[in-house]
Amino acid sequence: MTTVKSLDTIINSSSLWIGRLPYLTTESHKYSRGHVLIIGGYPMAGAARLAARAAMRVGSGMVTVAVPPHGVNAYVSAMEYAIVLPLLETDPLIDIVRQRKISAILLGPGLGVSDLTRSRVLEALQCGVPIVLDADALTSFSNDPEELFGSIIGPCIITPHEGEFSRLFNLDGPKVERAQQAAHISHSTVVLKGSSTIIASTEGSPIINTNAPASLSTAGTGDVLAGIIVSLIAQGMPLFDAAAAATWIHAEAARKFSVGLIAQDLPDLLLAVIRELHVSN
Repeated sequence: MTTVKSLDTIINSSSLWIGRLPYLTTESHKYSRGHVLIIGGYPMAGAARLAARAAMRVGSGMVTVAVPPHGVNAYVSAMEYAIVLPLLETDPLIDIVRQRKISAILLGPGLGVSDLTRSRVLEALQCGVPIVLDADALTSFSNDPEELFGSIIGPCIITPHEGEFSRLFNLDGPKVERAQQAAHISHSTVVLKGSSTIIASTEGSPIINTNAPASLSTAGTGDVLAGIIVSLIAQGMPLFDAAAAATWIHAEAARKFSVGLIAQDLPDLLLAVIRELHVSN
């Protein structure tokens, strides 16, 4: 088992990363603001749509959602703000990444647990751009997590909740220790979600996010978080900072709504939080 020498922890706050938050300038254009690629599934189309809207709301210049051809209409009818691209099982992701100048990729929300999801993840990890892996992209490796970990050779963030975490890592102990160990095992930045989310990497002290309200415990909110993370990365924010910033912004947006929150509310609530951060900086 991987041992972790230092377990000093830091409480997440905007002061930790606000200086690296992306900002618009007079020279900004859609490509400089990052192009996110989300691999969407069908019939669970809502998850990728939530992630795409969140990615646009926090500043991505473009979002492309690549989906099975028979699911295109379910996406196009609800996503005038994003590009919807038919994706055949035989279509190589590397061609999309190169031709469309993709800055970062998100896989997992609504994708389904399958051999195809597994192969898409392995393929994406070879594309040479930062990757965010969530939900089904993680669970698809439950039977062989070592295959996933051995394939992570570049910048990668994994965003499991406790159930997904337990399927990949045979670890006991306090949550902070497990997240830090998992970062070393998986060669990635780990966002271990929950009422207190832990952000851990192979370097430095883990961060504990404590501003999340109980109202976030509803379906789809994790998809929104994944969309925020991949957007910040696509805009050039370092991975660990992006994970910490996204987690705090996501929770702060939920706090502004209070009770009755559903995941569809969150992307537009992000606007007020981002504006306040820009003013304070």
